[in-house]
Amino acid sequence: MTVAVAALGTLLATLSACGSPVPTHGAQGARGRHAPTAATPGPTRVPGVGDRLYRRIPADSRQVVAVYGEHRDSAVSRVVLYTRQGARWRTVGSWPAHNGRGGWTTHHHEGDQRSPVGVFTLTDAGGVLADPGTRLPYDRDEGAYAPPPEWDAAHRHDFDYVIAIDYNRVKGTPPRDATRPWGTDKGGGIWLHMDHGSGTSACVSVSRKAMEVLLRTLDPAGDPVVVMGDRATLTAW
Repeated sequence: MTVAVAALGTLLATLSACGSPVPTHGAQGARGRHAPTAATPGPTRVPGVGDRLYRRIPADSRQVVAVYGEHRDSAVSRVVLYTRQGARWRTVGSWPAHNGRGGWTTHHHEGDQRSPVGVFTLTDAGGVLADPGTRLPYDRDEGAYAPPPEWDAAHRHDFDYVIAIDYNRVKGTPPRDATRPWGTDKGGGIWLHMDHGSGTSACVSVSRKAMEVLLRTLDPAGDPVVVMGDRATLTAW
């Protein structure tokens, strides 16, 4: 019984940070259609990212998921997947997305309903559904990633696919691992996951098609990272 209670506590700690539905004054933004995935010529650096943040991208990284928030207090954003070929970054896909329902922050803490601005590695994935063909370590667990039964129907598939954003977590562990190296006050359990049509508690959400492209493209050998924040802060930093 002790083991069961501990496991339930870990699950609730993880899910509460990521996508728990909270009453809002209407959905912010709408689901968009899947963008073409054909690679197109790109610039020599990731667009819309200032020098300070760009320097945080590892020199060996060849894959960047950029999350461009509409503005500081908006839950509407766009996710663009870039891959580096030689000296140039090429666009693989671009999709409408949502971030924290409160917008963005450079000092994220538990419960602030804002997504953290920064550059974070992407090392682990999982979800309710079977591995769609990712090279990332994939943790399939229907029970662990199933939303609590009290969540409404719009959120029932949030965690069918998830990719852990390495903010205040232990790399190399399943996304459901609720360990918080910086302490619980700094929040955690921040994922890329499937969209429900409005803002999240701190995660970034996109369509199922987008998640499938991300999972099938991201490769540990490419040192994938996410660069995320509202457009003004991303550019200024």
